[in-house]
Amino acid sequence: MTYGAWLNEWLENYVKPTSKRRTYDRYRQLAAEILRRLGDVEINDLSPLLLQRYVTDLLETGNRKTGKGLSPNTVTGVISVIQSSLRTAFAVGVADEYTADKIKRPKITEKQIECFSIPEQKAIEQAVLNGKKPKLLGIVLSLYTGLRIGELLALEWSDLDLTEQSLTVSKSCHYGKDAKGRYTRFVELPKTAYSERVIPIPKQLLPILKQHKKNNPSKYVVSDRGKPVAIRSYQRSFELLQKKLNIPHRGFHALRHTFATRAIECGMDVKTLSEILGHKNPMITLNRYAHSLLKHKTEMMNRIGKLL
Repeated sequence: MTYGAWLNEWLENYVKPTSKRRTYDRYRQLAAEILRRLGDVEINDLSPLLLQRYVTDLLETGNRKTGKGLSPNTVTGVISVIQSSLRTAFAVGVADEYTADKIKRPKITEKQIECFSIPEQKAIEQAVLNGKKPKLLGIVLSLYTGLRIGELLALEWSDLDLTEQSLTVSKSCHYGKDAKGRYTRFVELPKTAYSERVIPIPKQLLPILKQHKKNNPSKYVVSDRGKPVAIRSYQRSFELLQKKLNIPHRGFHALRHTFATRAIECGMDVKTLSEILGHKNPMITLNRYAHSLLKHKTEMMNRIGKLL
């Protein structure tokens, strides 16, 4: 059997029935790249050396548009698909042996955390709250809760308890192609089991949210003319807002990083912050925001020093 034939078999019968739609779509996208280069190779001819050469080619010239290399993150994703598919092939007897564990993965450098300064944050808040686009309120909500964009745009009014000052994250939305190839909105469980959580709502947002609810006929907290907002459209709106305010462009995820940074600056402990962000454990939070924690501790020590 060719690797291409098995890869399609694996996607449809092993990944699709047991994974979230988003995971399946991502694997299928990565598999398309693999099929282009390795699809015609017999599965038992996929030696460790052949696979490692393929990985090296991806890192050097894998981008078909530019001719440059693919990012280490993307290549790592490709390797994961290769290893998982071949591990299953060996387990069910399609492949004679499993050797893909010998692939050497590229080194991944943690992306630098980008967040907005306090003046930038205040400018964004004022522009949203004083503006005439109610759908942008979600930007401020993300600034004060750390919601991911998919979680924000899937948020319904039934997920908010304005009396108890809390919101429940129980789903997330993303976009992909359906069975007929149409670009469609999918709403599923959040990113991981740890992403299902309850987040306190700051009291200063309560009157704003209550008024927004009165004026918003949609079941979604963030909507446009009563309809849910697409992720790309919302990202574009945020991009235009930054441009209007002359703020250097940062992705929507920077709002989440800003929330985490402000929380640390206010003295929130790492465990609580980890639970609010929906991280698997506090170590992930600690590693990701170590710089902010160090800065906060240094400032605290400086304050103590002035008292001595």
